[in-house]
Amino acid sequence: MRPGPGEVLHFSEDPTITRFVPHTAATARQSEPYVWAVDAARAPDYWFPRQCPRAMGWVTPATTDDDRARLLGPGGGERVHAIEYRWLDALRTVRLYAYRLPAATFRPFGAPVPHAHVCTEPVEPLAPPEPVGDLLGLHRQAGIQLRVLPDLTTFWQALTASTLGFSGIRLRNAR
Repeated sequence: MRPGPGEVLHFSEDPTITRFVPHTAATARQSEPYVWAVDAARAPDYWFPRQCPRAMGWVTPATTDDDRARLLGPGGGERVHAIEYRWLDALRTVRLYAYRLPAATFRPFGAPVPHAHVCTEPVEPLAPPEPVGDLLGLHRQAGIQLRVLPDLTTFWQALTASTLGFSGIRLRNAR
């Protein structure tokens, strides 16, 4: 599930949204209200239940062979996602939807490399939301390793100390 040309995606467990209105999340680090979306590169970051904590790492031009071998393993591909065992059932059963939004109304957000796209005006989806489907299957088809761990702490510490690119979402919900 990735956006097409001229699109960005917003993932939600709510299939009834007809208009996205900018808001400031309670956990936001910025005060400006936004509508949030992602491009094709960051869409896999959201192939999870909304509240599921996840740690993600990927190969970058700066990634060393040692870090790649240590964190991705032999035949590990270019990317790894990790969740905790207690979230596995939710990952298998969540009903997740993708909303296609017009990319032209959004701007990249994040530095030095953008990790999202934001819009400061209300925006309507280009079409009704699409069920995302089998999240495990999406990971498999994309060649993304999906690890299920007792807790994310050790893996997160290894990722953040490595030369891999990394992102953590909803880590406050981890054990």
